[in-house]
Amino acid sequence: MDYRIERIGAADWERLREVRLAQLLDTPMAFLETHETALAHGEEEWRARVRRVNEPGSLGLVAVTGTPGEWIGTMIGLTPEPGAALLVGVWVAPEHRGRGRGVTDLLLDAVVAWARDEAGARRLLLTVHEDNARAAAFYRRRGFDFTGTTKPYPLDPAARELEMALPLD
Repeated sequence: MDYRIERIGAADWERLREVRLAQLLDTPMAFLETHETALAHGEEEWRARVRRVNEPGSLGLVAVTGTPGEWIGTMIGLTPEPGAALLVGVWVAPEHRGRGRGVTDLLLDAVVAWARDEAGARRLLLTVHEDNARAAAFYRRRGFDFTGTTKPYPLDPAARELEMALPLD
Protein backbone atom coordinates (compact mmCIF):
# COMPACT_ATOMS: atom_id res chain seq x y z
CA MET A 1 0.00 0.00 0.00
CA ASP A 2 1.26 3.49 -0.82
CA TYR A 3 1.32 6.18 1.84
CA ARG A 4 1.86 9.91 1.55
CA ILE A 5 2.73 12.39 4.27
CA GLU A 6 0.91 15.72 3.93
CA ARG A 7 0.52 18.83 6.01
CA ILE A 8 -2.84 19.48 7.63
CA GLY A 9 -4.35 22.30 5.61
CA ALA A 10 -6.16 25.37 6.82
CA ALA A 11 -9.52 24.02 5.60
CA ASP A 12 -9.13 20.50 7.05
CA TRP A 13 -11.01 20.98 10.31
CA GLU A 14 -13.68 18.36 9.55
CA ARG A 15 -11.08 15.75 8.62
CA LEU A 16 -9.07 16.59 11.73
CA ARG A 17 -12.18 16.16 13.87
CA GLU A 18 -12.92 12.78 12.28
CA VAL A 19 -9.43 11.40 12.83
CA ARG A 20 -9.22 12.81 16.38
CA LEU A 21 -12.45 11.05 17.35
CA ALA A 22 -11.07 7.81 15.90
CA GLN A 23 -7.85 8.27 17.91
CA LEU A 24 -9.70 8.76 21.15
CA LEU A 25 -11.80 5.64 20.64
CA ASP A 26 -8.80 3.53 19.65
CA THR A 27 -6.14 4.59 22.18
CA PRO A 28 -7.69 6.81 24.86
CA MET A 29 -4.64 6.66 27.16
CA ALA A 30 -2.46 8.29 24.49
CA PHE A 31 -4.28 11.61 24.52
CA LEU A 32 -5.17 14.32 26.99
CA GLU A 33 -8.90 14.51 26.32
CA THR A 34 -11.75 12.06 26.29
CA HIS A 35 -13.84 11.07 23.30
CA GLU A 36 -16.87 12.65 24.98
CA THR A 37 -15.06 15.97 25.43
CA ALA A 38 -13.85 16.03 21.83
CA LEU A 39 -17.29 15.06 20.54
CA ALA A 40 -18.79 18.07 22.31
CA HIS A 41 -16.42 20.58 20.66
CA GLY A 42 -18.02 22.89 18.13
CA GLU A 43 -16.78 23.88 14.72
CA GLU A 44 -14.81 26.86 16.03
CA GLU A 45 -12.67 24.64 18.29
CA TRP A 46 -11.78 22.37 15.36
CA ARG A 47 -11.00 25.37 13.17
CA ALA A 48 -8.77 26.74 15.96
CA ARG A 49 -6.88 23.44 16.17
CA VAL A 50 -6.20 23.55 12.44
CA ARG A 51 -5.02 27.15 12.73
CA ARG A 52 -2.65 26.20 15.59
CA VAL A 53 -0.89 23.48 13.58
CA ASN A 54 -0.38 25.97 10.76
CA GLU A 55 1.20 28.70 12.91
CA PRO A 56 4.94 29.38 12.78
CA GLY A 57 6.75 26.92 15.03
CA SER A 58 4.09 24.24 14.55
CA LEU A 59 3.65 21.33 12.17
CA GLY A 60 0.57 19.18 11.64
CA LEU A 61 1.08 16.07 9.52
CA VAL A 62 -1.19 13.31 8.32
CA ALA A 63 -0.43 9.98 6.70
CA VAL A 64 -2.73 9.49 3.74
CA THR A 65 -3.56 6.50 1.58
CA GLY A 66 -5.72 6.04 -1.50
CA THR A 67 -7.66 8.48 -3.60
CA PRO A 68 -9.14 10.93 -2.67
CA GLY A 69 -7.01 10.29 0.39
CA GLU A 70 -7.99 8.63 3.65
CA TRP A 71 -6.27 10.05 6.74
CA ILE A 72 -4.79 7.06 8.58
CA GLY A 73 -2.27 8.69 10.92
CA THR A 74 -1.16 11.95 12.51
CA MET A 75 1.80 13.60 14.20
CA ILE A 76 2.06 17.17 15.39
CA GLY A 77 5.22 19.09 16.19
CA LEU A 78 5.34 22.17 18.41
CA THR A 79 8.15 24.40 19.65
CA PRO A 80 7.27 25.27 23.27
CA GLU A 81 10.78 26.42 24.17
CA PRO A 82 13.95 27.46 22.34
CA GLY A 83 16.07 24.51 21.26
CA ALA A 84 13.36 21.90 21.77
CA ALA A 85 10.47 20.58 19.74
CA LEU A 86 7.58 18.62 21.19
CA LEU A 87 5.91 15.66 19.48
CA VAL A 88 2.16 15.23 20.18
CA GLY A 89 -0.93 13.81 18.50
CA VAL A 90 0.78 10.58 17.44
CA TRP A 91 -1.55 7.95 16.05
CA VAL A 92 -1.81 5.43 13.22
CA ALA A 93 -4.99 3.49 12.47
CA PRO A 94 -4.69 -0.13 13.68
CA GLU A 95 -4.87 -1.67 10.21
CA HIS A 96 -1.89 0.45 9.09
CA ARG A 97 0.39 -0.18 12.07
CA GLY A 98 3.55 -2.23 12.14
CA ARG A 99 7.16 -1.88 11.12
CA GLY A 100 6.49 -3.56 7.77
CA ARG A 101 4.02 -0.89 6.75
CA GLY A 102 6.30 1.93 7.85
CA VAL A 103 3.63 4.59 8.35
CA THR A 104 4.78 5.66 11.81
CA ASP A 105 8.39 5.80 10.62
CA LEU A 106 7.42 7.99 7.64
CA LEU A 107 5.56 10.40 9.91
CA LEU A 108 8.37 10.53 12.47
CA ASP A 109 11.02 11.04 9.77
CA ALA A 110 9.09 14.08 8.57
CA VAL A 111 8.71 15.51 12.10
CA VAL A 112 12.40 14.95 12.89
CA ALA A 113 13.43 16.70 9.66
CA TRP A 114 11.12 19.63 10.47
CA ALA A 115 12.33 19.87 14.08
CA ARG A 116 15.99 19.86 13.07
CA ASP A 117 15.90 21.83 9.81
CA GLU A 118 12.98 24.26 10.19
CA ALA A 119 12.44 24.62 13.93
CA GLY A 120 16.16 24.56 14.76
CA ALA A 121 15.59 22.19 17.68
CA ARG A 122 18.47 20.37 19.33
CA ARG A 123 16.15 17.71 20.74
CA LEU A 124 12.68 16.30 20.18
CA LEU A 125 10.62 15.62 23.31
CA LEU A 126 7.45 13.64 23.92
CA THR A 127 5.54 12.07 26.76
CA VAL A 128 4.18 8.55 26.72
CA HIS A 129 1.68 7.00 29.13
CA GLU A 130 3.40 4.53 31.44
CA ASP A 131 1.07 1.74 30.23
CA ASN A 132 1.65 2.40 26.51
CA ALA A 133 4.48 -0.11 26.04
CA ARG A 134 3.93 -0.39 22.27
CA ALA A 135 4.53 3.34 21.78
CA ALA A 136 7.51 3.41 24.13
CA ALA A 137 9.11 0.50 22.25
CA PHE A 138 8.69 2.32 18.94
CA TYR A 139 10.28 5.47 20.31
CA ARG A 140 13.18 3.49 21.83
CA ARG A 141 13.77 1.79 18.47
CA ARG A 142 13.95 5.24 16.88
CA GLY A 143 16.58 6.52 19.34
CA PHE A 144 14.49 8.18 22.05
CA ASP A 145 15.51 7.63 25.66
CA PHE A 146 13.61 8.20 28.89
CA THR A 147 14.76 11.42 30.56
CA GLY A 148 13.62 10.46 34.06
CA THR A 149 11.06 13.26 34.10
CA THR A 150 7.51 12.14 34.87
CA LYS A 151 4.25 13.91 35.51
CA PRO A 152 0.73 12.86 36.45
CA TYR A 153 -1.48 11.88 33.54
CA PRO A 154 -4.17 14.61 33.48
CA LEU A 155 -7.11 12.25 32.98
CA ASP A 156 -5.98 9.96 35.82
CA PRO A 157 -3.48 11.55 38.23
CA ALA A 158 -2.67 8.11 39.68
CA ALA A 159 -1.06 7.24 36.33
CA ARG A 160 2.16 8.79 34.99
CA GLU A 161 3.39 10.24 31.73
CA LEU A 162 7.04 9.52 31.03
CA GLU A 163 9.16 12.01 29.11
CA MET A 164 11.40 10.77 26.28
CA ALA A 165 13.93 12.72 24.23
CA LEU A 166 15.73 12.30 20.92
CA PRO A 167 18.92 14.33 20.40
CA LEU A 168 18.88 16.09 17.02
CA ASP A 169 22.40 17.48 16.86
